[in-house]
Amino acid sequence: MAAARGLSLMAVALRVVTPWARGSRLLATTRGPQARREASSSSSEAGEGQIHLTDSCVQRLLEITEGSEFLRLEVEGGGCSGFQYKFSLDTVINPDDRVFEQGGARVVVDSDSLAFVKGAQVDFSQELIRSSFQVLNNPQAQQGCSCGSSFSVKL
Repeated sequence: MAAARGLSLMAVALRVVTPWARGSRLLATTRGPQARREASSSSSEAGEGQIHLTDSCVQRLLEITEGSEFLRLEVEGGGCSGFQYKFSLDTVINPDDRVFEQGGARVVVDSDSLAFVKGAQVDFSQELIRSSFQVLNNPQAQQGCSCGSSFSVKL
């Protein structure tokens, strides 16, 4: 099933190691706040608390989501720099969630996580050895670790 949905082997391994509390499917953790592409999209939310979706993110979400599914972005403690990003497909929007939509693709972020990623870009990157959703240009991140999977926040 993972191959059919276009998930990377890393995501499958993470799914086995880290069960997802909301019952949603774990996709992958990102490489951190690396700038690779310019965002060419905007969210439906106004103000500085936006999450921007790149065209590649929108395109990939439209390919892999079914029905009422959307991409959930969460920030949790962990990694060697203090915080890490977690992506999953979900179908339940909670009262404290903010929905960012472009071209029919939706990214949902809970209010606690939004404080750590507001103003950032969500991108989909495809490389020879993996493909994953990533958070880029996060203005709330001070620095990332050398492996790129975690970040520390500005104080």
